[in-house]
Amino acid sequence: MYKIMVVEDEDQIRQELKVMLENALYQVALVTEFSDVAAQVAGASPHLVLLDISLPGEDGITICKNIRKISDVPVIFLTSRNTAMDELNGMTMGGDDYITKPFCAPILLARIAAVVKRSEKGGGEQEESVRFTVKGCTLNLLDSSLSCGDKTVELTKNELRICHCLFVNEGRIVSRDEIMDDLWENHLFIDDNTLSVHINHIRAKLRELGFSAFIGTKRGQGYLV
Repeated sequence: MYKIMVVEDEDQIRQELKVMLENALYQVALVTEFSDVAAQVAGASPHLVLLDISLPGEDGITICKNIRKISDVPVIFLTSRNTAMDELNGMTMGGDDYITKPFCAPILLARIAAVVKRSEKGGGEQEESVRFTVKGCTLNLLDSSLSCGDKTVELTKNELRICHCLFVNEGRIVSRDEIMDDLWENHLFIDDNTLSVHINHIRAKLRELGFSAFIGTKRGQGYLV
């Protein structure tokens, strides 16, 4: 699992980023003390840093410059500043990408995945961590989809988590309680009846791909792929 370090002083945005990244199956480290951030980054050894520019004490540009003295970890700037000069300063100080607030979650996740993939710590391991194939059906976490051959169907956020829970447990019965616990841990709140509805929706989408009995039901036990 890849670790993303979030350096953001606004608590609401910091928590929103944490939930979004954890839902995308990243490990998240939050910086809440903004002194010597570069040393905190070095100690945490993240795969990528999301770095706000406007911070108490040193600004993000200076922090990135200090990080570059000790680490080549990829850095994506998050900022409400949107001038060409701000972007240029960020890139010349060692930033790998620059995203303005308010950000669009799918676009931010796609940019994170792209930067991690092309970094030294990316590559094949990243591919394994975002794509899972079971019985010829591929779950893609980056674009929240299921595919087979040239056919693709999109998944909702809840459907994505349910599919991930089933795919990573291929060949093992996964109980309804286990799926519900996984959803709750990732701040996706559904009840037992709604879980059945989601499973039916996923099965309908699988049928579009040509899989008529992909998710098996073990009465009183749970589901199996």
